[in-house]
Amino acid sequence: MLRFRSLGSGSTGNGTLVEASSGGRTSRLLIDCGFALRQLDARLARVGLAASDLDAVFVTHEHGDHIGCAHSLARRNRVPVWMSEGTWLATGGKDFEGHLHLARDGLDITVGDLLVQPFTVPHDAKEPLQLRCTDGVRSLGVLTDLGHATPHVLARLAGVDAMLLEFNHDSDMLAASAYPAFLKHRVAGNYGHLSNAAAADIARAVLHDGLRHVVAAHLSEQNNQPELVRRALAEALGAKEDEMLAATASEGSPWLDA
Repeated sequence: MLRFRSLGSGSTGNGTLVEASSGGRTSRLLIDCGFALRQLDARLARVGLAASDLDAVFVTHEHGDHIGCAHSLARRNRVPVWMSEGTWLATGGKDFEGHLHLARDGLDITVGDLLVQPFTVPHDAKEPLQLRCTDGVRSLGVLTDLGHATPHVLARLAGVDAMLLEFNHDSDMLAASAYPAFLKHRVAGNYGHLSNAAAADIARAVLHDGLRHVVAAHLSEQNNQPELVRRALAEALGAKEDEMLAATASEGSPWLDA
């Protein structure tokens, strides 16, 4: 069985748990740990887990709301941490005391019963990667922090059973915001973040009869509203607005089976 939940998603920190269970064994991957170590411990405790229960961590890119306490966590708990070479170098090439593993597009990673498949995305980081995860039966796509969907991104998401998808900003709210011009340009650019409309287009592109869940993530607190996100996602999926889920910065999302 494959399931996932967000521990929190937004500019203040991101983390997503993915579990694969088989034969009495559970394999756990934490995708991003963009929190202080004590806060991560508290968020894990809320779902009945501890850092010692993690089999691996995957860091998608070097921005603070994603890499967070990865270095401290690896050293304290001796948990393997995966990231691209570009991400590692962008953070100063820190010594992970043998717990660092380098990932790249097209290189499959095995974490217990989980197969993790990284793929490149267009974002203003050194070598950002997002993920497709599978237990061999079900599959989950995790797609946040990108400016637009390339054909490669859409190909990697084809046929997923569930997806965590960035709905960062409403274009009109961003344009009318107090953000300085350079920041508006960065967020809305091809290497920034997905607008609600762009994210909805991705949801439409990957929609198929077996797609069970799409959870909106990484909503901007300043330039978005959950009701706008739910409306855009519902229209894309041909579903009801009150059925749409959006991960919050404080609580994340509930457990969902892929």
